[in-house]
Amino acid sequence: MNSKTIANGILRALGILVAIFAVGYFLHAIQSVIIYIIIAGILSLIARPIIIFLRRKLKFPNTLAVVTTMALMLGLLTGLILMFIPLIAEQGKSLSLLDINQLQKNIQEIFNQITAYFSSKGIDVLNEIKNFDFLSQFQEIPNLLNSVLGTLGSLSVGLFSVLFISFFFMKDSQLLKKGVMTLIPNGTEKRFSKSLETINDLLSRYFIGLIFQITILFVLYTIILLIFGINNAVVIAFLCALLNLIPYIGPMIGAVIMFILSMTSNIGQDFQTEILPTTIYVMIGYFIAQIVDNFASQPIIFSKTTKSHPLEIFLIIIIGGLLFGVVGMITAVPLYTALKVILKEFLADNKIVKSITKDI
Repeated sequence: MNSKTIANGILRALGILVAIFAVGYFLHAIQSVIIYIIIAGILSLIARPIIIFLRRKLKFPNTLAVVTTMALMLGLLTGLILMFIPLIAEQGKSLSLLDINQLQKNIQEIFNQITAYFSSKGIDVLNEIKNFDFLSQFQEIPNLLNSVLGTLGSLSVGLFSVLFISFFFMKDSQLLKKGVMTLIPNGTEKRFSKSLETINDLLSRYFIGLIFQITILFVLYTIILLIFGINNAVVIAFLCALLNLIPYIGPMIGAVIMFILSMTSNIGQDFQTEILPTTIYVMIGYFIAQIVDNFASQPIIFSKTTKSHPLEIFLIIIIGGLLFGVVGMITAVPLYTALKVILKEFLADNKIVKSITKDI
């Protein structure tokens, strides 16, 4: 091996490293566009059964079926937004978000009741949170609201982009497939095409299964909140059910939200006889609903749609969360499902691949 060969090898390695860095930088720079495409792809998978139904059963032309499906989705999104307006108005009124002094008075009142209750049980809450300044803590709320309003412009651009891309993905179901196929090495197109069809079918069923899961939780939460007379029960139930899209972390966040909103819904009533018992009963109902979801709904969805063992799914979600945070937890299952299909197509004789893809 002469010096020229070594120099060429070094230059080639440097060129590869520069190319990888450039591609990584480019992908980072357009990460918003990539996210839009991924969301649009998911929406097209969810909409696929509806479009097929409209085309085959109701004889809709393809474009009309797509427009009708998108109109249904937009109607659903609009309805969801309108659902949250009463909740925001109610909480804004009861907690006096625009009146810091009244907010401090309301929170101080319920805090005094909590302190009196625990003091009667021999627990000195004051020593634990001595000199807590409620006013300074809640003065940041207006700043938070301003930040939220500042993001609305970006969200509107994102929504338009997602809808625009989704329309063409729905209109031409092969468009996304064609885009992926352009990146596939020659000679493997047919096998990748077969894999993509399987992936589309599995992921469509998976996302529809998630919708059923959220619907079941929504119904259970609504019944629980209505039984105990919590204001805006439907909206709170939907928000907490929707958070279950984030595996493991979502239900915990939902529990905190339901706990807080259950307590604030009864501000002004006696803490020991009204607020505390009602909140405890609501949380018991919440955890019962979670047990139903964890031991009934989820196993059925995962086994029927992704063809994966619950322990397998658990490990994949944990790994996704450790690597990429919440986004990794949400996307772990669909990405793992797609990877399994591809591995089965190209490495079917591998012992490990056989063991994890035997049900596909």
